[in-house]
Parts: sequence; C-alpha cells; structure tokens
Amino acid sequence: MGKELSEMTLEELWELFPIILKEHNKEYKNWYEIEKENLLNCINKKNILRINHIGSSVVEGLISKPTVDILLEIANETDIEQLTNTLIEKGWILMSSRRNPTLQLSFNKGYTKQGFAEKVYHLHVRYYGNWNELYFRDYLIEHKEVADEYGKLKLGLIEKYEHIRDGYTDAKANFILKYTEKAKEEYNNKYNPV
Repeated sequence: MGKELSEMTLEELWELFPIILKEHNKEYKNWYEIEKENLLNCINKKNILRINHIGSSVVEGLISKPTVDILLEIANETDIEQLTNTLIEKGWILMSSRRNPTLQLSFNKGYTKQGFAEKVYHLHVRYYGNWNELYFRDYLIEHKEVADEYGKLKLGLIEKYEHIRDGYTDAKANFILKYTEKAKEEYNNKYNPV
C-alpha cells in the first residue's frame, strides 16, 4: 500500500513531487475561481479579508509549476484551530504551520501517494497584510519582459533542483525580491492595509 504522505521524509516527498514546469494553462484561472468559491462557502465570511490567485500560474504566458497558489488573508480574531479543522475536512492537507513572528499556514490539495492529481493547489493562510506575492504577481503581469526573464531563470534551475524544492525556491529569491521592491515603489504600497 505504501507510506502515507505524512510518514514520508522531505526527500521522499521531493522525489514523489518533483519540480515540474509547464506552459501556461488558461484553465488555471477557472481552477482558482472554483476553489475560491469553495473557500468562501466553507469559511466564515467575517474571517476572510482578502483572497487572491498568486504565483506564476496567474501570469498568462509564463511557464510555471502546474499549481494554483491562493493567498487567503484572514482577520486577526479568526479562530485558527477551527479554520484549520474546516480546511482539513474539505480535503486540504496542512503542510506547515508557523505562528511566529507572523502567522503562516500552508495547505495543499492534489497531492496523492501516486504523485500529483490533475489539479494541484497551494493555499497560503496569513493575517491581512502587505504581502510581497501580490506585488510580484502584478509586476510580472504588467512587465512581460520581466516575466520572460523569470521564466528563463526557472528553466535554468530545473535540472539542478528538480528534486530539491527548497533549493529551487532559494535560487529564485533574489530575483523575486528585486522586482518586488520595484513593484512596491511603482504601486505605492497599494496592498498595505494601514
């Protein structure tokens, strides 16, 4: 029958779920909209302050992992245990949970013992804030030349980091930070809730 995902080491998980890059799929937007509705229907609306499709799969024409990333921003008074239990009941797998210095919960859907399902999601749950992912997304959408450069960077990393997810993420960090800073300046901190 094989090990449960929760019993696997990080290395075993990375082997089962390698970094895969694919051409942009126009269906990603629809996948996001469907899952957004599912989240809005199962979570108390007063707890949801903002929900967004983030990551490369939102940028038309950009090569990406075939994964829809969702940023769910919640109110500070949200009952985290109740929210976590609700999401788990709806088929989400809690992958990581950090409360300090800021709340960061990571849930996945579409990971099976046989590998990836057809639709794969990452749900990032955080308190309402001025998150970098929103700026980087907008900058890539509005600056095609930067999105193209980002796509080339990712393609250059795939051979070395196909089975080392953290290494792949770390190798993109400087590029992402550079353009996130430019975006915050260009967009005048438009996502800052203060």
